[in-house]
Amino acid sequence: MDENRNMDRKYLAFDIETAKILPADAGDLMSHRPLGICCTATLASDEDTPQLFYSTNPDETPAAQMTRDDLSNFVDFLMNRSNEGYTIVTWNGSGFDFNILAEESDRFDACKQLVLGHVDMMFQVFCLRGFAVSLNAAAKGAGLEGKLSGVDGSMAPQLWRDGEFQRVWDYVAQDCKTTLDVAVTMEQQNTFRWVTKRGSISQFDLQTGWFSVQNANDLPLPDTSWMDNPWPRSKFIEWLE
Repeated sequence: MDENRNMDRKYLAFDIETAKILPADAGDLMSHRPLGICCTATLASDEDTPQLFYSTNPDETPAAQMTRDDLSNFVDFLMNRSNEGYTIVTWNGSGFDFNILAEESDRFDACKQLVLGHVDMMFQVFCLRGFAVSLNAAAKGAGLEGKLSGVDGSMAPQLWRDGEFQRVWDYVAQDCKTTLDVAVTMEQQNTFRWVTKRGSISQFDLQTGWFSVQNANDLPLPDTSWMDNPWPRSKFIEWLE
């Protein structure tokens, strides 16, 4: 799998924000599909400014959610960037972002191709350790700024509906920046670090660099005998079947 090791890779971080407003006690987000997408963003490692994508009403104001055609065009954008040599990188893009994008764009085959070839850092950590780590925990472990404070993904649909578009754009843009920074920083340091729920720093070797989802899924299953209810890998990638 050492073909994945390439310190000169051009990365393209990608993130979505959903559109459906849910109650605070909604539980599993995926059980409330279809969720819609209000906006998406990307940030390339050779660019300074994120690109934002959203649909508009006839008066050019942002629409409540992105149309199927606009999302299909966004899938084409991701495929074009991949063909141009960019490695798409996400945090749980396999289990969430691409899953929702495939449903909302009706581009399942294209999204499946993108998923298998891209780097989902959280999925790789899960394949190696058997548990998930949050993006913010990884960012803090790397000494990075992390996610935007005062906003979280569950707030984005209501903020968007209330017309606070800039707050949502700032949030999704910062998520892309954090994802990109984590990918580059930890690959350069050859180490994955994160802040545990107890507040301590844990880490493991990352000498082999970041794997594609397809290659991460080929890793041996980790020992999860110490867990009460370990998640299977299918939790993140079953939809690809």
